[in-house]
Amino acid sequence: MKRPLWTWTCAVALSIAVPLACDIVDALPGAVADRTVASRFVAHAQQEEPTSPRNQSPLTILQINDVYSTVPIDGLGGLARVATIKKQLIAAGRTPLLMIAGDFLSSSVASSVFKGEQMIEALNAAGLDVATLGNHEFDFGVDLLLTRMQQARWQWVIANVIDAETNQIVGGAPPYVIRDVNGLKVGILGLILLDEGMSNPMLHTRLRLLDPIETAARYVPEMRQKGADVVIALTHLRINADRQLAERFPDIDLIVGGHEHYPIAVTTGRALISKAGMDARAVARIDVIKRGAQVDRFYELMPVTSAIKDDPATLEVVTAWESRLSKEMDDPVGSTTEPLDAVDARIRGAETNLADLFADAIRQGVQADVALANSGAIRGNRVYPAGTIRRRDLISIHPFGNVICKVEISGAVLLQALNTGVSKLPAALGGFPAVSGMTFRVVVGQPVGDRIRDLRINGEPVDPSRTYTMAIPNYVLDGGDGYTGLKDQVKVLIDAEQGPLIVSALERYIAGREISPKVDGRIKVER
Repeated sequence: MKRPLWTWTCAVALSIAVPLACDIVDALPGAVADRTVASRFVAHAQQEEPTSPRNQSPLTILQINDVYSTVPIDGLGGLARVATIKKQLIAAGRTPLLMIAGDFLSSSVASSVFKGEQMIEALNAAGLDVATLGNHEFDFGVDLLLTRMQQARWQWVIANVIDAETNQIVGGAPPYVIRDVNGLKVGILGLILLDEGMSNPMLHTRLRLLDPIETAARYVPEMRQKGADVVIALTHLRINADRQLAERFPDIDLIVGGHEHYPIAVTTGRALISKAGMDARAVARIDVIKRGAQVDRFYELMPVTSAIKDDPATLEVVTAWESRLSKEMDDPVGSTTEPLDAVDARIRGAETNLADLFADAIRQGVQADVALANSGAIRGNRVYPAGTIRRRDLISIHPFGNVICKVEISGAVLLQALNTGVSKLPAALGGFPAVSGMTFRVVVGQPVGDRIRDLRINGEPVDPSRTYTMAIPNYVLDGGDGYTGLKDQVKVLIDAEQGPLIVSALERYIAGREISPKVDGRIKVER
């Protein structure tokens, strides 16, 4: 079998006795986070030797995770190409298992319109074999998720999400499966992160999320007792939780993970932890050989480029959905003279012009004194170029069904909420505030809870005892992104049943105008 042109590979056999020669890496061209680590990967374009040890392995895993687009972005990705990779392996006599480690029904432009149905059909066509849930699978509610689960033709594995209405695993999925792959019994366990990763806090009344470590303690020994030769945890956890899982359970051979949006290949304990990045820009290939008690793993990160031809059947499905989307999304709304900055690394730790625009729009949407949003509500992770703003762009910026609420809030509680929003700095996380109608300084070196300085409301020093009206996304009001308990300290004037959609407020704010948003100094971060 011919390799895709320019693959990144870790050219060592990974066994229980040999540490992986790769660490946390963003190995895609133009996006290398740590070049000293990335240099441990070898770029090559060569024929794969039929007699190489990896080709003697009975099990080949193909991994993708956090796939929000069915089509390539900036030349990378595309589920039709992923389907080709799998079919090429089958043609070469392999039996690959294509797995996705959560986050694919949302959030994207297309998902906002089609509620994830386009992803189900595309992944069905691509030949997905096994999936677990990510936090974004719940964005449209449990009932719609159950519908999507029924439409899928692959195997779900979900061990730690309980539907309170049935007291069973959501969707009736098994916690794990054991598959016979060329005589090797392969156990696959599904785990998802706890509440802080859930995109819709209101779901907590319908769902119970069990601790993933405690859940693994129940099922991993059971999988071994039932004859699993190899145990794989298919997870949507943060990397630290994946590491804890590997450290606690030496019977886990491989963790196929998600949630982080950059490639990771690292060993912890006996386990190889793999994450393939996002949007199928790369596929992680892991070949597994078991020799007695020893498990060898051969790891390769394969960039999904135009060198890989599209699978015609999958492309037909993807193209049909894209055509439907284009008809609805390409209408112009307004225009901008300035590029709009939605890069995660900046917007989640500093003021950007798009964050300002976003907050201004929701403030106007309910005519409030101020607005407070979470920067994690602003998506795209890119700079949107100057020029025409189309409906597609607005939904890309905010691909959720969130609405604007209006509350009365005291100056003291507002100050407390802002301190909550900046508490994770210098880490860039989604709770960092996007604001309108206020200015302040953030002194990162001060203790958590006491970092906000010089808070002014529409130019005047904040009065702790005064009541202000504030626009706020229902997600934040309900405790999302760390704003726990805020709802109990405010008076709700417009609730989630009454408020306008955020994306509609954005459209109204921009409609028919040429805007020139600039960073105006409303948030000054002092590091």
